Amino acid sequence: MTLALSGTADRCRGFEQHTRSVIRLKALGDARSSAGADFTVVRTSDDLKRVIQDSHEAIFAIDDGTGCFLSSEGLPRRAITVPAQFSYLAPGDVIGIHTPSRKFRTLYRHNSRHNSFLVTERCNNYCLMCSQPPKDIDDRWILDEIRQSLPLLDKETRTLTFTGGEPLSDSVEFIGLLADCRDQLPKTAVQVLTNGRAFAKSEIVDAWRKVNHPSLIAAIPVYAAVDHVHDYVVQAKGAFDETILGILKLKDRGQRVEVRVVLHAQTAPIILDTCRWIARNLSFVDHVALMGLENTGFAIANEAQLWIDPIDYRAALADAVDVLVAAEVNVSVYNLQRCVLAQSVWPYAVQSISDWKNAFISECEPCTEKSRCAGFFSSGRPRRSKAISPIL
Repeated sequence: MTLALSGTADRCRGFEQHTRSVIRLKALGDARSSAGADFTVVRTSDDLKRVIQDSHEAIFAIDDGTGCFLSSEGLPRRAITVPAQFSYLAPGDVIGIHTPSRKFRTLYRHNSRHNSFLVTERCNNYCLMCSQPPKDIDDRWILDEIRQSLPLLDKETRTLTFTGGEPLSDSVEFIGLLADCRDQLPKTAVQVLTNGRAFAKSEIVDAWRKVNHPSLIAAIPVYAAVDHVHDYVVQAKGAFDETILGILKLKDRGQRVEVRVVLHAQTAPIILDTCRWIARNLSFVDHVALMGLENTGFAIANEAQLWIDPIDYRAALADAVDVLVAAEVNVSVYNLQRCVLAQSVWPYAVQSISDWKNAFISECEPCTEKSRCAGFFSSGRPRRSKAISPIL
């Protein structure tokens, strides 16, 4: 099952002065308070009695099925109650809530390794397989929400990803946000999923460099070794030239870059040629990720153009990895199950699917490689290779 990351609260009160608010959950007995942002997690009627007795100012109540939170009698002035499906929420998690509609989103999970912030739904590409179909809307409020969230995150957070849309749609504001990450989360590695086209402008690359973040990387897609194939996949004429120029400018200024190739029917058959081109022309990038397709968003609408069984490009993928390894390019394979990969690729195969949408099927139970396998996406309309079988 895909973890529910958004929903509607049963109750939301005490926010009359705010249209949008960001809160952090804390445990019973935790005395911390960050300018009214901390809400005590309450799960049972006994918890509720305790917070009333101890005069807690704000609670986040998760329904336990007994209905003990339906009455507002005795509840603190600031109270949010949510359905039982959000029982996974825990102290340290950060929630964004739109109080007039009571709609909320899980922005950060303290115990997860896969935390990401959606920066915007706007994008100047229109990729055939986009998992977050772009919208032409004014959603700059999201940047304000992220700014409010950063001080509430655990300072020991190892990694944080910013995604979109195109995060650099508002480049000045977003790069300012990266500076906030540098100052407030100095131990956190930051990854930005961007199409890279904005970096064709020198002023944007220079502003990015001036952030001087100790662990910042731009993850940029390159779908083919020839412009017209890449441009067709992203549905934007001239995108290939801007993307490659952006990569070159970033590396010229000493910035870290990851190149990403999503594997589907338009890109997988030519993956060996693409990786040969990368090995010759972009061997100086910091990492290359060859990624299985998540069948969601536009990938469902364009399934006839995109679906290819990974077993059908298994040999080409193995050769492509060999080419990059021989060129001393750091390479990983994401989102593909070990049983559809050549064994020579296994050392480069990563458990990359975010935990909230990662799943296995019954055939996987006896597999001796399950603990090292990427598993499957549970989001969208999952597709499986005909070659899926346990490795015994």
